Amino acid sequence: MIEQIPQILVLLGLIVSAILTYYFKDLLAAVLAAGLFSFLISLEFYILQAPDVAISQAAIGAGLTTAIFIIAIRATGRYEEEIS
Repeated sequence: MIEQIPQILVLLGLIVSAILTYYFKDLLAAVLAAGLFSFLISLEFYILQAPDVAISQAAIGAGLTTAIFIIAIRATGRYEEEIS
């Protein structure tokens, strides 16, 4: 049971970061929450004994994708507009 505690904490973090990504109106904050989600997914892969998948997920998912989204947000607007 004690060895499952880190995995449960990571899964709770995944749920929280996914909910935050959905509800943030600030696009930069949403991208950072999505980056946190990707990082936690890579941590979960590492816990599940798949270090090669964890490394590629951390590099591509948490690193490169987050950077591309941040560059796109800098080129456009930071806040989501309300649709009437």
